[in-house]
Amino acid sequence: MNKLKASLLLLLFFYVHILSSEFYIDDELINRVEKEYGIHAKRRFLALQDMLNELKNKSDLEKLEGVNNFFNDVRYASDQKVYNQSDYWATPWEFLGKDMGDCEDYVISKYFILKHLGVDYKKLYFTYVRSSNFKEPHMVLTYFETPRSEPLILDNNNRKIFIASQRQDLTPIYNFNGDVLNKVGVNNEKSHKKWDELKLNMQRKKI
Repeated sequence: MNKLKASLLLLLFFYVHILSSEFYIDDELINRVEKEYGIHAKRRFLALQDMLNELKNKSDLEKLEGVNNFFNDVRYASDQKVYNQSDYWATPWEFLGKDMGDCEDYVISKYFILKHLGVDYKKLYFTYVRSSNFKEPHMVLTYFETPRSEPLILDNNNRKIFIASQRQDLTPIYNFNGDVLNKVGVNNEKSHKKWDELKLNMQRKKI
């Protein structure tokens, strides 16, 4: 009976751990990815796992740089091309599995991986911007060391992380973080809807 209780407690601990960590990689997931996308996708996920192991005890800045560089290797492609939709927020598993996505997908993956690595999610924001280099709206991930700090910009169009004042090509529109429901500037219900859909797909481990 004691062994049974111990086994049940271990399973319960594992289940709670999985629920508490929105992003994770295990053998079952990797097998699903390989079946859906092939051996090259499997290798990308194994490389991601290696990066997570390498960064887990690093500083926030090192985590930001490592995650930014990793995901910026993924190819850019529009939602229309990848999903045949005008606007779709992909899970990190979909993004890395397909090895392509648009600016929101880079931000989503960087956000959840950094959160998984222990970076305080309250410091991370989905930031809508206008770019002088592109005609269409753009999204970047921003990191605020403190609420009053000038944010760092993680952008799929630029490998180097700059402070906001050094990105004269970007004009901020508003910040969004569904985990804290903190908006600046405008009330954008579309973002909340997309966030709710994304969270549901994350719970389903959609690849």
